[in-house]
Amino acid sequence: MSEILIRNARAVLTMDDAETELSDADILLRDGVIAGIGSRLETTGEIVDARHCVVTPGLVNTHHHLYQGLTKAVPGGQDALLFGWLQTLYPIWERFGPEEFYVSAQVGLAELALSGCTLSSDHLYLYPNGARLDDSIAAAQDLGVRFHATRGSMSIGVSNGGLPPDSLVEQESAILEDCIRVIDAFHDPSEGAMVRVGVAPCSPFSVSRELMRDSAILARDKGVMMHTHLAENDEDVAYSLEKFGCRPGQYAEDLGWTGPDVWHAHCVKLDGQEIDLFAATRTGVAHCPCSNCRLGSGIAPVRAMLDAGVNVGLGVDGSASNDMASLIGEARQAMLLQRVQNGADAMSARAALRVATRGGAEVLGRHDCGQVAVGLRADLALWDVSGLESAGSWDPAALLLAGPQKVRHLFVEGRQVVRDGRIATLDIDAALVRHREMARTLAGLG
Repeated sequence: MSEILIRNARAVLTMDDAETELSDADILLRDGVIAGIGSRLETTGEIVDARHCVVTPGLVNTHHHLYQGLTKAVPGGQDALLFGWLQTLYPIWERFGPEEFYVSAQVGLAELALSGCTLSSDHLYLYPNGARLDDSIAAAQDLGVRFHATRGSMSIGVSNGGLPPDSLVEQESAILEDCIRVIDAFHDPSEGAMVRVGVAPCSPFSVSRELMRDSAILARDKGVMMHTHLAENDEDVAYSLEKFGCRPGQYAEDLGWTGPDVWHAHCVKLDGQEIDLFAATRTGVAHCPCSNCRLGSGIAPVRAMLDAGVNVGLGVDGSASNDMASLIGEARQAMLLQRVQNGADAMSARAALRVATRGGAEVLGRHDCGQVAVGLRADLALWDVSGLESAGSWDPAALLLAGPQKVRHLFVEGRQVVRDGRIATLDIDAALVRHREMARTLAGLG
């Protein structure tokens, strides 16, 4: 039996139904689970002094493309809209292989962990030169973060009217076969699972209608979740109207892509009817505010979604369309954008943090985390509010208004992944050396 006692936390934001906030509280972690919350708790295990810290549930990242960490700030894509951005980067990505996928995932997940993230999804939809989803899963396992990998795919290349180059698309039968392989090999449906797997065709403009439908059938037969991009920008909606004769939400519904086992990335351009559809079907949304700003896609109607009852979580999106992977920064950006669009009272700091924690966990179907509660998984972020960024704050728990951008400590399944602001589970300096070498080679500088 292993125990860790987080002692005398300045504040604990539980994210429970009553929005309980505790002061000067202890949290006992035992065998990966929160075993006790209170005062003057005792342990024979390790004690972590949290008197200067605000404790939150671990943040949840509901959308990422980790492989893109090797192509941050590529000059040709810095000022492009979505389709042009993709066309700039596809020729670079087709040179990747298994090691690039492993190292980019390792460094990207470490960056997320430092921003408070304990659970991340990843949407990997291209597999050049022998790369497999296994490479990213191995990186997550080595780091020790909770991981929801999705087996993405592209099947319509440029010669058939699609956007990706033909070298990056796969045969649809091979895609479905590999989905079955990775689900059987890695998916863990049990409570406390460290790895789950989903099925995730890339987008309506890179796969066929048949693959969308067959992927949904396969996912439901296997009991796994489904993920794709939807209604990301005006080009996306125009493509749907031209090719399918309907808006993206209707296209999704027609092919079985709505329901509590589905979450869509972006949804910047959902209209009122589509929002109502997602609310009625309990379809989830991964909101990626920084990437949406970076690509000029627009401001997603998050306030309207939440008011309608849509499950909404946050995503950093790919490292080549955000160029950072900060979940706490994403939460602040989400809050600010809703205020720009709807007024200063549209989203509070605590409401945005709830979307970043419990909201994301619910989108990913994880009811075993996302809150600080006895019996749930010991996934916790500790934010030191005694430093410069919080100086002068009258409300240390309002982290998104005045607070640190990196965690002091991070626990996943009761294991300390970040200790005193440093990754504790791997040699991050060595990983960064290899990452820099790869990036220079890809840029023609190595």
